[in-house]
Formats: sequence, structure tokens, C-alpha cells
Amino acid sequence: MMRFVPKILSAVLVVTAVLSVTHTTLRAQKKMYDTIPYAFEHHQKRLALFATEPFATGQTIFMGDSQVEFGDWKKYWNDSTALNRGIAGDNTFGVLDRLESVIQRLPSKLIIEIGINDISQNIPDEVIVRNILAIVQKVKAASPQTQVYVCSLLPTNDAVKEEYPDAYNKNNRVVAVNQQLVQKAKKASFMFVDVSETVRTKNGKLDIKYAETDGLHLNPRGYERWVEALKKRIEKKN
Repeated sequence: MMRFVPKILSAVLVVTAVLSVTHTTLRAQKKMYDTIPYAFEHHQKRLALFATEPFATGQTIFMGDSQVEFGDWKKYWNDSTALNRGIAGDNTFGVLDRLESVIQRLPSKLIIEIGINDISQNIPDEVIVRNILAIVQKVKAASPQTQVYVCSLLPTNDAVKEEYPDAYNKNNRVVAVNQQLVQKAKKASFMFVDVSETVRTKNGKLDIKYAETDGLHLNPRGYERWVEALKKRIEKKN
């Protein structure tokens, strides 16, 4: 019996080596990403501000990242009761975390625009879409009368490389996420609003006519295009 021990040990060593290589390969293939939103201190200040606002129900609420925060929605929407729940640097995980305070207000309309920071953080497309669907599902479950509008992620242009290099050259991912949202809109019971097509050039980049000089954010003309696209989508639904 002893003479078979070397063969057994050899086999065990081979199997161990194979498992070790496989484990190392799987770890190398697994992409790691950060789910914590950018600008944590600003994030907390915005949450504190939201907590001071009078409670009311039935409002139109805009929720998302800097594209939402930087918009003067009371003016653009011509509604003094419209709420701005945008936080610069936020991602889909951050929106999920703070969604409850919005749901409690039972908004008549919830307009969501989120995802470019996820892309900048290398969060996979499927995770971004899954989180957006989870946002919609949570709202629908707790406030079924709320009309949910998910706005497309917006492209960037080459100027973004200077100030926001993490978002540079990722418009292909913006397109991919938007396509998935279009495909899932009907089944998930939300209205998709393609703002991207109204502010991009023929080559798919954010048109400088509608962009700030940072290549990422919209200027007032860009927000006008956004509002036009949103109103058309609402009219189409009605």
C-alpha cells in the first residue's frame, strides 16, 4: 500500500495547483468598483438641507446627480412646489439609500436622472440598470399612483477629460445603459425620456451648444432641451 502514496500525493498536489490557479484567475477577472458616491461631505450637506424642507405630498420631484442639482426646476418646470433632490456626485447606490424620504412624499411625478457617476466609478452597466429598476420598483410598491420618468444618461464631450477624467471616453457605456433602459421600460412600468438625443452631436458627444465648458454639465439651453423632451413624453403618455 505504501508504494501508492507518492502517486496519491502527486495527484493531490496537481489538484491543489489547479484550484489555486483557477482561484487566482477568477480574482483577476472580477472587477472591483467603489459604490460610495463622490463628494461625501457635499452629499451630507444636501441631505441635511432636504430634511429642513416642509413636508408635503403630491409634488413633482426631480432626483439624481449634479445634472439634477444644478437645474433650477421651480423655474424650468414653472412650478413653485417642484422639489430638487439632486446631489452632485451621487450614484445609483446613493439614490437607493435616500429614496425613502422621497417616497414618503407620495409625489405625483418622480423624474430620475442618474448613472454617469456610476460609469465614472466603473460600476458595471448591469448593476446600474438593476439599481435603477430597483428604484422604480420601490417607488411603485409604496406609491403606486406616482408617475415615474427615467431620463437617459447624458453623453460627455472631450472637454470632460480636463476636469472629470473618470468620465472621459465612456459614451459607449452611456449608450449601452440607455438601450437597456429603453428595453425594460414597459415591463418595469416607467416612462423613458431620451434627453440624450436632444443634446448630442451626430458623433454622439454632448453638443457644446448645450454644455458647460467642463464637457459634462448642461448649460441653460441644455436644460431647456431637457424640459422640452420631458414635456413631450408626458403629453404622449396622456
